[in-house]
Amino acid sequence: MAPVKRAIISDIHSNLEALQAVLEDIRQQGVEEIYCLGDIVGYGPNPRECIDLVMKHCKVCLLGNHDQGALFDPEGFNVGAEKAIFWTRQQLEEHGGNPAEAYRRWDYLGERPRIHREGPIVYVHGSVRNPLNEYVFPEDIYTPAKLQKLFALIEKCSFQGHTHTPGVFTDSIEFFSPQELENGEFDLDSVEKAMINVGSVGQPRDGDPRACYVIQEGNRVRFRRVPYDVEKTIEKIYAIPDLDNFLGDRLRDGR
Repeated sequence: MAPVKRAIISDIHSNLEALQAVLEDIRQQGVEEIYCLGDIVGYGPNPRECIDLVMKHCKVCLLGNHDQGALFDPEGFNVGAEKAIFWTRQQLEEHGGNPAEAYRRWDYLGERPRIHREGPIVYVHGSVRNPLNEYVFPEDIYTPAKLQKLFALIEKCSFQGHTHTPGVFTDSIEFFSPQELENGEFDLDSVEKAMINVGSVGQPRDGDPRACYVIQEGNRVRFRRVPYDVEKTIEKIYAIPDLDNFLGDRLRDGR
Protein backbone atom coordinates (compact mmCIF):
# COMPACT_ATOMS: atom_id res chain seq x y z
CA MET A 1 0.00 0.00 0.00
CA ALA A 2 1.37 3.41 -0.97
CA PRO A 3 2.07 5.80 1.95
CA VAL A 4 -0.38 8.61 2.63
CA LYS A 5 0.58 11.89 1.04
CA ARG A 6 0.19 14.38 3.89
CA ALA A 7 0.68 18.15 4.05
CA ILE A 8 1.89 19.56 7.37
CA ILE A 9 1.26 23.25 7.96
CA SER A 10 1.85 25.51 10.95
CA ASP A 11 1.77 29.08 12.19
CA ILE A 12 -0.93 30.50 9.95
CA HIS A 13 -1.35 33.51 12.23
CA SER A 14 -4.63 34.77 10.78
CA ASN A 15 -3.08 35.33 7.35
CA LEU A 16 -5.94 34.42 5.04
CA GLU A 17 -4.18 35.15 1.75
CA ALA A 18 -1.26 32.89 2.67
CA LEU A 19 -3.52 30.09 3.88
CA GLN A 20 -5.66 30.20 0.75
CA ALA A 21 -2.57 30.06 -1.47
CA VAL A 22 -1.15 27.11 0.49
CA LEU A 23 -4.43 25.20 0.39
CA GLU A 24 -4.56 25.65 -3.37
CA ASP A 25 -0.95 24.44 -3.72
CA ILE A 26 -1.78 21.46 -1.50
CA ARG A 27 -4.72 20.64 -3.78
CA GLN A 28 -2.50 20.83 -6.86
CA GLN A 29 0.05 18.50 -5.24
CA GLY A 30 -2.56 15.77 -4.84
CA VAL A 31 -2.28 15.68 -1.05
CA GLU A 32 -4.68 13.33 0.73
CA GLU A 33 -4.77 14.88 4.22
CA ILE A 34 -3.59 17.96 6.09
CA TYR A 35 -2.18 18.27 9.60
CA CYS A 36 -1.86 21.69 11.28
CA LEU A 37 0.65 22.18 14.09
CA GLY A 38 -1.09 25.16 15.66
CA ASP A 39 -1.10 28.95 15.87
CA ILE A 40 -4.04 29.41 13.56
CA VAL A 41 -4.50 32.89 15.05
CA GLY A 42 -2.42 35.79 16.33
CA TYR A 43 -0.66 38.69 14.56
CA GLY A 44 -2.84 38.74 11.43
CA PRO A 45 -6.15 40.27 10.32
CA ASN A 46 -8.41 37.26 9.58
CA PRO A 47 -8.67 34.93 12.60
CA ARG A 48 -12.27 33.81 12.02
CA GLU A 49 -11.77 32.98 8.35
CA CYS A 50 -8.57 31.04 9.05
CA ILE A 51 -10.17 28.98 11.81
CA ASP A 52 -13.07 28.16 9.47
CA LEU A 53 -10.69 26.93 6.75
CA VAL A 54 -8.66 24.83 9.17
CA MET A 55 -11.84 23.28 10.57
CA LYS A 56 -12.91 22.42 7.04
CA HIS A 57 -9.65 21.08 5.62
CA CYS A 58 -7.42 19.74 8.41
CA LYS A 59 -7.69 16.17 9.65
CA VAL A 60 -5.51 16.95 12.69
CA CYS A 61 -4.93 20.34 14.30
CA LEU A 62 -2.87 21.02 17.44
CA LEU A 63 -2.98 23.88 19.92
CA GLY A 64 -0.42 26.65 19.48
CA ASN A 65 0.67 29.21 22.05
CA HIS A 66 -1.21 32.03 20.28
CA ASP A 67 -4.33 29.88 20.11
CA GLN A 68 -4.04 29.33 23.85
CA GLY A 69 -3.41 33.06 24.35
CA ALA A 70 -6.72 33.82 22.63
CA LEU A 71 -8.51 31.31 24.84
CA PHE A 72 -6.89 32.41 28.10
CA ASP A 73 -4.60 35.23 29.23
CA PRO A 74 -1.51 35.55 27.01
CA GLU A 75 1.77 34.90 28.81
CA GLY A 76 5.28 35.76 27.69
CA PHE A 77 4.19 37.79 24.66
CA ASN A 78 5.73 41.09 23.62
CA VAL A 79 3.52 44.17 23.58
CA GLY A 80 2.59 43.95 19.89
CA ALA A 81 1.78 40.23 20.05
CA GLU A 82 -0.28 40.68 23.22
CA LYS A 83 -2.22 43.56 21.70
CA ALA A 84 -2.93 41.42 18.63
CA ILE A 85 -4.16 38.55 20.81
CA PHE A 86 -6.63 40.77 22.66
CA TRP A 87 -7.89 42.08 19.31
CA THR A 88 -8.16 38.48 18.03
CA ARG A 89 -10.19 37.50 21.08
CA GLN A 90 -12.55 40.39 20.41
CA GLN A 91 -12.99 39.22 16.81
CA LEU A 92 -13.82 35.70 17.96
CA GLU A 93 -16.29 36.97 20.56
CA GLU A 94 -18.17 39.07 18.00
CA HIS A 95 -20.63 36.77 16.29
CA GLY A 96 -22.20 39.16 13.78
CA GLY A 97 -25.65 37.80 14.45
CA ASN A 98 -24.54 34.18 14.30
CA PRO A 99 -23.59 33.10 17.84
CA ALA A 100 -23.51 29.42 16.84
CA GLU A 101 -20.58 30.07 14.50
CA ALA A 102 -18.71 31.95 17.23
CA TYR A 103 -19.27 29.14 19.73
CA ARG A 104 -18.15 26.60 17.16
CA ARG A 105 -14.82 28.40 16.66
CA TRP A 106 -14.25 28.75 20.41
CA ASP A 107 -15.06 25.08 20.96
CA TYR A 108 -12.73 24.06 18.17
CA LEU A 109 -9.79 25.99 19.62
CA GLY A 110 -10.55 24.78 23.13
CA GLU A 111 -10.59 21.13 22.05
CA ARG A 112 -7.20 21.15 20.31
CA PRO A 113 -4.66 18.64 21.69
CA ARG A 114 -1.07 19.64 22.39
CA ILE A 115 0.53 16.55 20.87
CA HIS A 116 -0.31 13.92 18.26
CA ARG A 117 1.55 10.60 17.90
CA GLU A 118 1.55 8.10 15.09
CA GLY A 119 3.91 5.21 15.79
CA PRO A 120 7.48 6.55 16.04
CA ILE A 121 6.49 10.00 14.74
CA VAL A 122 5.24 12.83 16.95
CA TYR A 123 3.61 16.10 15.92
CA VAL A 124 3.83 19.18 18.19
CA HIS A 125 3.75 22.95 17.99
CA GLY A 126 6.90 23.80 19.95
CA SER A 127 8.92 20.76 20.99
CA VAL A 128 8.35 17.23 22.19
CA ARG A 129 9.49 18.33 25.67
CA ASN A 130 7.25 21.40 25.85
CA PRO A 131 4.68 21.08 23.05
CA LEU A 132 3.25 24.56 23.45
CA ASN A 133 6.09 26.95 24.25
CA GLU A 134 9.63 25.65 23.71
CA TYR A 135 11.51 27.14 20.77
CA VAL A 136 14.06 25.02 18.91
CA PHE A 137 16.18 27.39 16.82
CA PRO A 138 18.84 26.54 14.21
CA GLU A 139 21.49 28.09 16.48
CA ASP A 140 20.65 25.50 19.14
CA ILE A 141 23.15 23.22 17.41
CA TYR A 142 25.71 25.25 19.39
CA THR A 143 24.11 24.08 22.64
CA PRO A 144 24.15 20.34 21.90
CA ALA A 145 22.97 19.32 25.37
CA LYS A 146 19.56 20.88 24.64
CA LEU A 147 19.13 18.98 21.38
CA GLN A 148 20.41 15.73 22.87
CA LYS A 149 17.75 15.93 25.59
CA LEU A 150 15.08 16.54 22.98
CA PHE A 151 16.23 13.67 20.77
CA ALA A 152 16.15 11.37 23.81
CA LEU A 153 12.37 11.92 23.88
CA ILE A 154 11.91 11.14 20.16
CA GLU A 155 11.64 7.62 18.80
CA LYS A 156 12.18 8.53 15.15
CA CYS A 157 10.98 11.99 14.15
CA SER A 158 9.12 15.04 15.38
CA PHE A 159 7.37 17.58 13.19
CA GLN A 160 7.12 21.03 14.75
CA GLY A 161 6.69 24.76 14.07
CA HIS A 162 6.69 27.74 16.47
CA THR A 163 9.97 29.36 15.33
CA HIS A 164 8.70 30.07 11.78
CA THR A 165 12.10 28.86 10.53
CA PRO A 166 11.96 25.72 8.35
CA GLY A 167 14.62 23.04 8.29
CA VAL A 168 15.84 19.71 9.60
CA PHE A 169 17.71 18.92 12.82
CA THR A 170 19.50 15.57 12.85
CA ASP A 171 20.65 13.57 15.86
CA SER A 172 24.24 14.28 14.80
CA ILE A 173 23.41 17.83 16.01
CA GLU A 174 23.30 19.45 12.60
CA PHE A 175 20.72 21.76 11.05
CA PHE A 176 19.90 21.90 7.36
CA SER A 177 17.75 24.65 5.85
CA PRO A 178 15.53 23.70 2.90
CA GLN A 179 18.03 25.45 0.59
CA GLU A 180 20.75 23.10 1.81
CA LEU A 181 18.71 20.01 0.97
CA GLU A 182 18.76 18.63 -2.55
CA ASN A 183 15.52 19.78 -4.20
CA GLY A 184 14.28 20.75 -0.72
CA GLU A 185 13.79 17.06 0.14
CA PHE A 186 14.88 15.00 3.14
CA ASP A 187 14.84 11.22 3.60
CA LEU A 188 14.04 10.18 7.17
CA ASP A 189 15.79 6.86 6.52
CA SER A 190 19.09 8.72 6.10
CA VAL A 191 19.33 9.37 9.85
CA GLU A 192 18.43 7.62 13.07
CA LYS A 193 16.35 10.55 14.35
CA ALA A 194 15.25 13.96 13.09
CA MET A 195 13.30 17.04 14.15
CA ILE A 196 11.64 18.79 11.23
CA ASN A 197 10.43 22.36 11.47
CA VAL A 198 7.78 22.84 8.79
CA GLY A 199 8.11 26.64 8.76
CA SER A 200 5.24 29.10 8.75
CA VAL A 201 2.31 29.57 6.42
CA GLY A 202 1.42 33.08 7.53
CA GLN A 203 4.58 34.68 8.88
CA PRO A 204 7.89 33.19 7.64
CA ARG A 205 11.02 34.36 9.43
CA ASP A 206 13.83 32.88 7.36
CA GLY A 207 14.20 35.82 4.99
CA ASP A 208 11.80 34.35 2.40
CA PRO A 209 8.35 35.99 2.44
CA ARG A 210 6.67 33.08 0.68
CA ALA A 211 4.44 30.78 2.71
CA CYS A 212 6.09 27.52 3.76
CA TYR A 213 4.86 24.01 4.53
CA VAL A 214 5.97 20.41 4.01
CA ILE A 215 4.64 17.32 2.32
CA GLN A 216 5.31 14.03 4.11
CA GLU A 217 5.00 10.89 2.04
CA GLY A 218 6.28 7.87 3.94
CA ASN A 219 9.88 8.63 4.90
CA ARG A 220 10.23 11.39 2.32
CA VAL A 221 9.72 15.00 3.40
CA ARG A 222 9.57 17.83 0.89
CA PHE A 223 9.54 21.56 1.68
CA ARG A 224 7.24 23.78 -0.40
CA ARG A 225 7.32 27.58 -0.80
CA VAL A 226 4.20 29.31 -2.04
CA PRO A 227 3.92 32.97 -3.10
CA TYR A 228 0.82 34.90 -2.07
CA ASP A 229 -0.50 38.47 -2.12
CA VAL A 230 1.64 39.81 0.73
CA GLU A 231 0.68 43.42 0.08
CA LYS A 232 -3.02 42.66 0.47
CA THR A 233 -2.40 41.18 3.92
CA ILE A 234 -0.18 44.15 4.86
CA GLU A 235 -2.90 46.62 3.84
CA LYS A 236 -5.40 44.81 6.06
CA ILE A 237 -3.02 44.98 9.03
CA TYR A 238 -2.34 48.68 8.46
CA ALA A 239 -6.10 49.32 8.48
CA ILE A 240 -6.54 47.82 11.98
CA PRO A 241 -5.32 50.18 14.74
CA ASP A 242 -4.90 47.34 17.25
CA LEU A 243 -2.43 45.53 14.96
CA ASP A 244 1.01 47.16 14.89
CA ASN A 245 2.21 48.15 11.42
CA PHE A 246 5.37 46.16 12.12
CA LEU A 247 3.31 42.98 11.95
CA GLY A 248 2.66 43.84 8.31
CA ASP A 249 6.13 45.19 7.52
CA ARG A 250 7.83 41.98 8.61
CA LEU A 251 5.75 39.95 6.14
CA ARG A 252 7.38 41.80 3.25
CA ASP A 253 10.86 40.69 4.31
CA GLY A 254 10.04 37.32 5.79
CA ARG A 255 11.44 38.23 9.19
